[in-house]
Amino acid sequence: MQRILIIGATGNIGKSLINYLYADTNNATSTEDFKIIAAVRNINKAKDKFKSFPNIEYVHFDFDKPTTFDSALKNINIIFLIRPPHISDIETYFSPFFEKVKQHNINKIVFLSVQGVESSKVIPHNKIEALIKKHNFQYIFLRPSYFMQNLTTTLYNDIKHKRKIILPSGNACFNWIDIENISEFASFILQNFSKYKNTAFDLTGYELENYQTVVNLINRNIEESSSEPIKYINLNPISFYRLKKKEGMKKGMIVVMILLHFLPRFQKKPNISKNYENIIGKKPTTLAQFIKREKNKFI
Repeated sequence: MQRILIIGATGNIGKSLINYLYADTNNATSTEDFKIIAAVRNINKAKDKFKSFPNIEYVHFDFDKPTTFDSALKNINIIFLIRPPHISDIETYFSPFFEKVKQHNINKIVFLSVQGVESSKVIPHNKIEALIKKHNFQYIFLRPSYFMQNLTTTLYNDIKHKRKIILPSGNACFNWIDIENISEFASFILQNFSKYKNTAFDLTGYELENYQTVVNLINRNIEESSSEPIKYINLNPISFYRLKKKEGMKKGMIVVMILLHFLPRFQKKPNISKNYENIIGKKPTTLAQFIKREKNKFI
């Protein structure tokens, strides 16, 4: 039996991934025998979140507490790894973790990276990929483009309370992908690791759109409601940093937000990949489908 450790289990992608993996454990057509182990900071809260999934195991894990590493890694065969958003000092947090992974003779890692990571050494994901290779792990790097769910998570507080999306993005175009597509792909890859090991997959949707276009699309979907339209506000990086610092966002998170939203203004448009459709056999979610699905959150 393969014991799969999901780091970041209670986050958006982790939770969605567990949904797909759990469904496969109860699917008579599944040829894999595996166990889901959720690595979480608060086991009681996690059990409540996954109360409809009784067969999941839980282990206490926290990147800020290296003392949790040994017990979490015990008897694990493969790791699905997500970088916590607030961690930008990769050497300090990830090097000790990977040393422990080696000590436990774990050699398979699926890492949720980001599209374009190979050409941008300043983003944390680049350093994590380099460390994984340095430690000679067997790996699969998933490199998704820009999450549609940023609209309903990271940016949602400003949308809900200010009716604004505030970013240093200018007119930069992003390729948008649904987390559900990423998680479905990750579930398949985890169960077929040997076939795809030591490979990197770009995961994208088929649309390249800037934030003003996306805001216009949202507003068209909510125009029949009494909701105030949403506005897109472009700030320079210094003004954005000051605003988010004043609002209490952690420094590391602000830096990552600037890197992900400001740098694309000076880069070529991201490539579109058909990896999801080619392997899963379905077309990725469109922005229109996502906004319609999540419409109530924008009202």
